[in-house]
Amino acid sequence: MMTLAAVTTLGPAESTQQALGYPSLFLLVLIGALVPVVPTGALVSSAAVVAFHQTAPFSLALVFVTASLAAFCGDAALYWLGRRGMRSRNGSRWLAAIRSRAPEERLAGAQEKLADHGTTVLVLSRLVPAGRIPVMLACLMADWPLRRFARGNLPACLAWAVTYQLIGILGGSLFPEPWQGVVAAVALTLAVSVVPGLWRRLRERPAG
Repeated sequence: MMTLAAVTTLGPAESTQQALGYPSLFLLVLIGALVPVVPTGALVSSAAVVAFHQTAPFSLALVFVTASLAAFCGDAALYWLGRRGMRSRNGSRWLAAIRSRAPEERLAGAQEKLADHGTTVLVLSRLVPAGRIPVMLACLMADWPLRRFARGNLPACLAWAVTYQLIGILGGSLFPEPWQGVVAAVALTLAVSVVPGLWRRLRERPAG
């Protein structure tokens, strides 16, 4: 619990940030897990920068708990919707969305790794750019029950939240102003997300 001394050191602006920031972070990460177009990693890194510059205790811990819980709930909800689509005769728009973001070659690789390594692949899939959806679809096609998926996905969400929070802490520690740290964290997060894909495309491009 926050001490009285700590409460008195919080300004109105910081108190407002805390009151609005954590619910907003939870909602945005949850939406990003369900609709994989929201840059959730950048959101977590930016929130970590702001928390790093706050005077309130446990701000970084609250960012970690909020982000990992939202990611876990979003993944579980998307997987549950995907299982409903797999059992439905006509499928579902959620299942179609998952399939559209899992190219055949990446799905085949995810299925092979899932068969060889099991739940360990779930942890790595959340850390590899664009790796979450193919592995989730592979779990759906392997008919994993929700409980088994959730058990493997929990450490994946924890590792994901820690990774992007560390990026935010790095950005926050390099610059005196929070907005500067946010810009640095977002740029680093985007680089982590984009560079591997560009490198893979360059390697796959035929020579000549």
